[in-house]
Amino acid sequence: MSEALDELFLFGEEKMEKCISQLQKEFATIRSGRANPAILDKVIVEYYGAPTPLRQMSQVSVQDGTTLVITPYDKSIMKEIEKAIIKAEIGITPNSDGVCIRLPFPPLTEDRRREIAKDVKRIGEDSKVAIRNVRRDMVDKLKKIEKDENLPEDVTKDNQDKIQKLTDKYIANIDKAIETKEKEVMTV
Repeated sequence: MSEALDELFLFGEEKMEKCISQLQKEFATIRSGRANPAILDKVIVEYYGAPTPLRQMSQVSVQDGTTLVITPYDKSIMKEIEKAIIKAEIGITPNSDGVCIRLPFPPLTEDRRREIAKDVKRIGEDSKVAIRNVRRDMVDKLKKIEKDENLPEDVTKDNQDKIQKLTDKYIANIDKAIETKEKEVMTV
């Protein structure tokens, strides 16, 4: 196999891995009825004029499985943190006692669980599209390599099959991740 083909497969696999890790990050921010600190990854607080991620300026812990406890390192910014949580629209109202902020996760209704499951499927489909786009880019680059290096037709066909197998492997990983997240969301 030529060096260009090796690079092509390294490029493709790296891009597909990024798609999977992005999917996992997005799934981590989806509410599933249990308290999950990753839901706060989207929360940005104005801290002395600079937008700062909430998790950099406070300790976040899970209490009894259904409540997140946010303990800011600087108590003077409690109000800004509360505003940022409300502004982030994560669907939970913060309760402050002056020392820490509690985010109680109410149990999800059946309808809300179904909505979230649809979102999970939509996000998964977007990831599959991203994987297929990587496949398309790989096939385009393979055709360019074929032209530049005068590869025999059977070598090109074999490599196209390899690209498809790689794509199928990552699509299967996405399907598994969707199934797992849906099960997590639908479990009461």
